[in-house]
Amino acid sequence: MHIYSKLACFIGGALFGSAGIKLLTSKDAKKVYTHITAAGLRMKDSVMETVTCAQENAEDILASAKELNEKRAAKEAEERAAAQVCESDGEDE
Repeated sequence: MHIYSKLACFIGGALFGSAGIKLLTSKDAKKVYTHITAAGLRMKDSVMETVTCAQENAEDILASAKELNEKRAAKEAEERAAAQVCESDGEDE
């Protein structure tokens, strides 16, 4: 009896597998695969647009930060030059 149940499970699995293969390769299944792939491509395009926007914003922020640092460095250089002029005027006396 034990052998018959194993044999029945094997035959059932083989039939289910054959039916599954037929189902997976049917025209309807191919339409589903096509729609899923198309949705995936649309999602990829949407994600890439978002990433591009984020990169552009990051580039703008970086450029602004560099400009700010350059202005700050120029101001500090002017202050140092002014301090040196004041020190040299004080030494002349």
